Amino acid sequence: MDATRIDPPRRLSFPIANRWGEGEMAALDFGDSSRPFDLVFVHANGFNALTYRQLLAPLSGSLRILAPDLRGHGRTRLPTQIADRRGWADHRDDLLALLDALDGPPVVMAGHSMGAVCALLAAAERPQAVARLVLLDPVIWPRPLAAAFRLPLLRLAPRRLSLVAGALRRRATFPDRAAALKGYQGRGAFRGWPAGMLADYVEDGLVDQPDGTVALACAPEWEASNYASQAHDPWRALDRFEGPVEILKAEHGSPCFVREGGARRPNLTVRTVPEAGHFFPMLQPEIARDALFEAAV
Repeated sequence: MDATRIDPPRRLSFPIANRWGEGEMAALDFGDSSRPFDLVFVHANGFNALTYRQLLAPLSGSLRILAPDLRGHGRTRLPTQIADRRGWADHRDDLLALLDALDGPPVVMAGHSMGAVCALLAAAERPQAVARLVLLDPVIWPRPLAAAFRLPLLRLAPRRLSLVAGALRRRATFPDRAAALKGYQGRGAFRGWPAGMLADYVEDGLVDQPDGTVALACAPEWEASNYASQAHDPWRALDRFEGPVEILKAEHGSPCFVREGGARRPNLTVRTVPEAGHFFPMLQPEIARDALFEAAV
């Protein structure tokens, strides 16, 4: 892997029009713009594409990478509809529109947490556009629980998850980005993050307001909705996608309950990252980076 050339990403925008509303999906473009995209990387809930710059940029000497901001995140400007929302079909459909807009051979799709699942859902619908998947600690509940979340009588059950309550308590505004950076440093999910990665999150994770303050690009209500909307079916998507799938799951506190594929899923490889938590792409980026590189070259 050539990590010597690290160019800043270009900013792109893709028009999106589907049943969830119209607008623009923002994305970062890493690498040689004269070649087709090799990899599409999708961020986790509450974050944005720029958060993963330190993970992805060292790959740009060898690969061209597209990293979109999902609906309700970063610089993407698409409507967010929380009422009656059941799952991540909106994110899936946005990624399908993105894949349809790319002019080139099939790509590797990858992502972290919610982003990994959204990449999986999209790949199952566009297998001709996706060569393989690399899923970093995807949120895939045990199959019986995932099925229960889709039952009408239990459709409100995910709202009781502690992550939902935590998201709703999140501070939404700050006097400026410097205050936000100071408030996040060393706390909560950001504990142990490299300073540059936290600064990247803050840069695109906050939106300037008319009064001079800044507000979360991913509103607490939308972040909570992503946690509470669990009626999508990643297990069915795993069954449908026939290309190679590699899952890297954290040793501690992983939300991924997928085991090695065996005879049923010979295309599936599951690896546990030793001594890692859910944010290992931030804290141990070399492990995630090597997996992305090996899948895309």
